[in-house]
Amino acid sequence: MPHKMTLTGSATGPLREYDRYVAFDMREKGSPSAPKGLKKSTFISYTVFVAKKAFNKTGLTKKSIMHEKILVQGEPTLDIPIDECPGEIGIICFQITVLPNKNDKEANESNDKKEEKQEVSKAQQEVAATKQEEKQAPISQPVAKEEKKDAETVQPEGKETPVQEKKAAPQQKQLPTQPKGTQDVVNFDEIIVPEAFLKTRPNPVKTEEVIEFVKRTGHLDKPLMIEKGSKVLKDGYRRYIVAKTVKMNKVPVVYEYLKS
Repeated sequence: MPHKMTLTGSATGPLREYDRYVAFDMREKGSPSAPKGLKKSTFISYTVFVAKKAFNKTGLTKKSIMHEKILVQGEPTLDIPIDECPGEIGIICFQITVLPNKNDKEANESNDKKEEKQEVSKAQQEVAATKQEEKQAPISQPVAKEEKKDAETVQPEGKETPVQEKKAAPQQKQLPTQPKGTQDVVNFDEIIVPEAFLKTRPNPVKTEEVIEFVKRTGHLDKPLMIEKGSKVLKDGYRRYIVAKTVKMNKVPVVYEYLKS
């Protein structure tokens, strides 16, 4: 009986459609350590075959499958023609599930924390306001004392403003850093790719390594080289593909005439 297998990750190639099923490629890393005296395991490529009905239930599309993290459960097969199975191992999928994105979870958690802080600060301001009203309530006191109280009520507001500025300061540091050597940041849609690049296909293994780097650091490993003015891509087509895959709105660039 075939051994059951479980794969997690994203598709490393485009979705291919057949009569009653679809297929796509995946890749998994081996263990970082191996028993003494044995070589470390390397990447293994898989070709996953999924029935169209099961695939359509996931809500995945040809574009989203490249960046959505999925879980595949199935059994290996050796009966698929090699032209339909470019991976080292073919997998007949029995169940496919879209996994939640960690970045979305972290963003939701950070938004919840910000809302909690805002609610706490509002409550503190309301308490301070009620205390000030209680102090100002007695009218029988001399005018000089009332003026002193008015002066004292102004001081807490002056003390609160630096605290609010300190809270606002970390938000300005949330801008993503750029790779070393970046000369400018431009809109991704403004870059023009020559036809010579479009006819080539970057190494999928190296492309996946750059994608993992972007997911880990939040920016490309190197800037793209473009022509000043026309913004025609001169070098870095692989990084252009990665930026398109992870849906980056802006990309770091270096101009061709600035290269030493």
